[in-house]
Amino acid sequence: MIDITMPRLSDTMEEGTIATWHKKVGDTIKVGDLLCEIESDKATMEYEAYEAGTLAEIVVPAGELVAIGTLIARVDNGKGDAPKAAAPVATPEPVAATPAPAPAAVAPVAAPVEHDAVGVVASPLVRRLAREQSLDLSSVRGTGPGGRIIRADLDKAAPAHVTETPRGAALPMTSGPLVDEKRGSSEIPFTPVRRVIARRLGDSARSIPHFYVTASADAEALVTLRAELNEQLAALGRPKVSINDLLIRACALALREHPLVNASYVSDSSPTMLVHDRVNIGVAVASNNGLVVPVLVDADHKTVSELGAEAKELITQASTKGLSIDQMSGGTFTISNLGMFGVEEFTAIINPPEGAILAVGGTKKEAVVVGDEIAIHHVMRYTLSADHRIIDGALAAQFLQTLTRLIENPLSLII
Repeated sequence: MIDITMPRLSDTMEEGTIATWHKKVGDTIKVGDLLCEIESDKATMEYEAYEAGTLAEIVVPAGELVAIGTLIARVDNGKGDAPKAAAPVATPEPVAATPAPAPAAVAPVAAPVEHDAVGVVASPLVRRLAREQSLDLSSVRGTGPGGRIIRADLDKAAPAHVTETPRGAALPMTSGPLVDEKRGSSEIPFTPVRRVIARRLGDSARSIPHFYVTASADAEALVTLRAELNEQLAALGRPKVSINDLLIRACALALREHPLVNASYVSDSSPTMLVHDRVNIGVAVASNNGLVVPVLVDADHKTVSELGAEAKELITQASTKGLSIDQMSGGTFTISNLGMFGVEEFTAIINPPEGAILAVGGTKKEAVVVGDEIAIHHVMRYTLSADHRIIDGALAAQFLQTLTRLIENPLSLII
């Protein structure tokens, strides 16, 4: 018998959700068969079988969020021995199984559960969510093993517990959104990916002391260079480059000049911080599946054309759920560009465990002073959000000073 546990799919993953089971109890499984899809803090990944057998038990149904290492299913490999972990997930050493008295056998669940006085069985996570939603668990039917209440049961029960406030009545103070007739509101459930995004960004904003430094650059030379490059690339039948591709290259070179920005905070108890020798730049992408950040590894060693081609491929994969965990891991710095939406400037939340993120606005024509004359040039604004625990204001300002110099003298980006 093989125990399958929730795998760690990324370095920041603490829990995951079974999005879909592709096999049902009793199905024959071959090595390489798709068992299920798991939603982590970064993406939805396919989980394949590493040993053949028969799916004997599904412990965690689709829709339930559980911690890594939690037993999610069992596969009967026909050996009849004590359960062992399915590679490559690490679990404790197998322990000889003790036969349970029939017929009251209950499937073992690795996640902790609590029983109350009225016999409700639910994990601490489910009880916390129930309190936040003002749900009475005694009235919720549990569909998990042994009648345990799982997260999906709360989602089904929530609409029945929402009460409307009569017109003219005082609205109650609650921690969640108010659903009432006057507002004409309706509840739209979070996708598992959106729940993870909400939690991670909330944790980042609460736990990291952000500070913000804004600068602007005369981007006329950058815009002109891009037009000339694209004209030559088109003649050669090669893909064009974007302003964002040039910005990625500029940030990579600026990080090489200021390695202490290319760093991570470890913990309050650590006497050191991490300074990364490799410059891996993440590009924030708003896909149909939520916010994802594919990473361009060793961006400082790649040409603008190489960065552009790689970024385009990653963005295309992001829109089709085709990114792997490896493609979204190992970032040391992130760029978030909303210029294409007409945004002039904004601030972004740091993507842990990185130490900074650059928020880039649009490039628009403005009146600028050139020498003793006024000219109409393209101007770009950008804001660096930095972790004040490892990056001081002077260092952030120096980084932006270098970035501005590179943008205003763009030939250094291609030579």
